[in-house]
Amino acid sequence: MDLAARKLIDIQSYIEYLEQNNHLIRIKSEVDPVFELAGIAKKFEGGKAILFEKVKGSQYPLLLGLYWNRAMMAQFFNTDSAKLPFVLADGIKQWRQAPMEPIVLKNGPANEVVEATPDLTKLPIPHHAEGDGGRYLTSSVVIAKDPDTGVRNLSIHRMMLVGENRMTLLLEELGHLMDYYKRAEAKGVPLEITVNNGVDFPVCMAGAVPASAAPIEMDELGIASQLRGAPVELIESQTVGVEGIANAQFIIEGKILPELREEEGPYAEVTGYYAERDQRWVFEATAITRRVNPVFHSILSGKEVGNAYGIIAGAGAYDKIHSLIPEVTAVHFSDGSVPYHLVVQIDKKFEGSQRNAMMAAFVSLAFVKTVTVVDTDVDIYNVADVDWAVATRCCYETDLLKIPDSIGHRLNPMVQNDKWCRMGVDATVPLPRPDKFKRATMAAVDLSNYDIEGS
Repeated sequence: MDLAARKLIDIQSYIEYLEQNNHLIRIKSEVDPVFELAGIAKKFEGGKAILFEKVKGSQYPLLLGLYWNRAMMAQFFNTDSAKLPFVLADGIKQWRQAPMEPIVLKNGPANEVVEATPDLTKLPIPHHAEGDGGRYLTSSVVIAKDPDTGVRNLSIHRMMLVGENRMTLLLEELGHLMDYYKRAEAKGVPLEITVNNGVDFPVCMAGAVPASAAPIEMDELGIASQLRGAPVELIESQTVGVEGIANAQFIIEGKILPELREEEGPYAEVTGYYAERDQRWVFEATAITRRVNPVFHSILSGKEVGNAYGIIAGAGAYDKIHSLIPEVTAVHFSDGSVPYHLVVQIDKKFEGSQRNAMMAAFVSLAFVKTVTVVDTDVDIYNVADVDWAVATRCCYETDLLKIPDSIGHRLNPMVQNDKWCRMGVDATVPLPRPDKFKRATMAAVDLSNYDIEGS
């Protein structure tokens, strides 16, 4: 965890690093944030990050695609894609064992400029999908404090712009922020928060850690500190009692209002479908602080959300599942399925361990719909290999575990009355392993030893 030592601590340093590694595209033409910006970004999805230098109606450039290339994300940590979840899982484990407290300062880069009268419409907030209800914040990390204990929580929420100082947002029912809000609302008071845009990788990852991996009594900023390799620096706010990230690009101070709901949505979610418009929670901005020359940050729903959420959620899940079932060697969200299909790899020593692994996965990830368990000879990062294991090692009559009437994820269109059926798929070879399940292999050769033409 040497990001701090390598000075990878803010968006500016990430942009410099991306350029040095030939992984940044600059769009120099003026781009409309309504549809056009996202349309351009979609053409490059999964490749290099994009810096839009001129966004119509705003003085600030916008970075997008920072998290949509898994190999590049791994490079930030000097590792590879397969090892990245283990690096993150180790950071979460170390945080729980020896929490690292953040440092609170009065001033920092994110409050070089203070805007006492906030106008959110001046920010280059994109209108991504054609069916979205409006312009959305998609990557900003929310910091809140437990109304009773003062412990900080980090989370990421979609937030729709509805006025100069007003946004509507979605709160997840099982999230810690919802727990905070309900207790504040019961007292008839708003929940103060800061909305931090343009934060570094560790802070974003800490905001995406599932609640099951982050106890509500622990300050999640410690995860970011552990991943950085140095304590996170915070700055005091101007109008609320919650701090902001000192190296953020923008900090929007404000509060989620009690006993008030307004229209939010539709929004093109990670599912590939539009989340419905409904009465949801209301955020009122009370101030904006920023850098002198900030870079706004946004993400597209899809591959980038899958990476940003899937890798850290998988890391948190692995830490918990492995602690319960030591035979589990790795986990991975199947490509295109985040957060619904988790593939679990197991070095099965005892028949039945695979079912225990399924149940541990369901407990660790509230929203996962399907858990497929495979042996260690299956590449869990290769969809075709996982499909092969299911097709040749799963007996549908006996190897499917169905859990009907489970709490479902409201963003999935298959959920009815907040319920769906969860399923575990046993695609492991039965013990003792019969010879008929021995995989075909070829001899290992070194092509450099051969005179090959036309390859």
